[in-house]
Amino acid sequence: MQKKRIAVIFGGKSSEHEVSRVSATYVINTIPREKYEVFTVGITKQGKWLLYSGETAAIADGSWEKHPDNKTAFIAPAPSLSGMVVVYPDRTEIIKLDVIFPVLHGKNGEDGTIQGIFEMSGIPYVGCGVLASAACMDKAVTNILLEKFGIDQARFTWFYSHEYKAAPEAVVARVEKELGSYPLFVKPANAGSSVGISKAHNRDELIKAIEVASREDSKIVIEENIDGAEVECAVLGNEKPFASVPGQIAPASEFYDYDAKYNNANSQLYIPARISDELIEKVKSIAVKAYTKIGCTGLSRVDFFVTKEGRVLLNEINTLPGFTSISMYPKLMAASGIEGQTLIEELIKYAFERTGKDD
Repeated sequence: MQKKRIAVIFGGKSSEHEVSRVSATYVINTIPREKYEVFTVGITKQGKWLLYSGETAAIADGSWEKHPDNKTAFIAPAPSLSGMVVVYPDRTEIIKLDVIFPVLHGKNGEDGTIQGIFEMSGIPYVGCGVLASAACMDKAVTNILLEKFGIDQARFTWFYSHEYKAAPEAVVARVEKELGSYPLFVKPANAGSSVGISKAHNRDELIKAIEVASREDSKIVIEENIDGAEVECAVLGNEKPFASVPGQIAPASEFYDYDAKYNNANSQLYIPARISDELIEKVKSIAVKAYTKIGCTGLSRVDFFVTKEGRVLLNEINTLPGFTSISMYPKLMAASGIEGQTLIEELIKYAFERTGKDD
């Protein structure tokens, strides 16, 4: 059987660049080589695309960028080529591709931008399409859609940073009027891994948090604080998605921020989540509803708050969740009987299925 050619793309101009490199290492090492010929394409923080042919171990620490054999390469946005253009000093070469596996988190990788290039190329790719990626990346848009779909969530408001700069006192007053008492969560609308998110306990902290979030994005979302367990559910599939057993996070810090996710070993994960069987089924049901209503395909991790009173509030949808050794998506799928090569092959299968091409 002839091997399929798969390009794994990692890195990117994103605050989650480093996490992407670690996730990519897992994915690359897990792809079954007897079925796939793997090409690795790294995007530097400056946005340079490079075809990398060195050891996978060098990706995680960033040293891959210095490999002497790196070549400029990019996905051709033309179905007639259906592949990757590699640039040599004296020529260019087209490498035909059967499928693309983007292992990119955050801006330019999870927000629909690079998915647009994939769509133009006509090459099947793992994960959500342009619209679902963009909608789930923008927390304000996600919240508006969830509200329309009747899915419970925290009360929220949002504004552009230029509105705040023009009239900071008026914006702060509106936030306090609409959301009531502190604490409040302040988030950049388009950022992942909790980058730029702060918990404000008073007006002074709110002002500082808005300034922090404004450095990450031009749109700011403010949400009421929810006192509840942080529960996550992994979803896999296209038209008839599968929801994993939910897991629960006990963050080492006040909330599950970037450091608690990737650097602090004291954060605890519980699989299954420490909630009733009835609530577990409710989480799974809402995760599938949100996933299908927004039009997600391939995979997503859906995050919730579950209160002591039994409310299940959807927090956010991550369309390209982490694949590090401590990431919840692969852990939840493994706990549901889908792990390692099986999970990777399922994701590739759904990429072909979505485009109607044979895998």
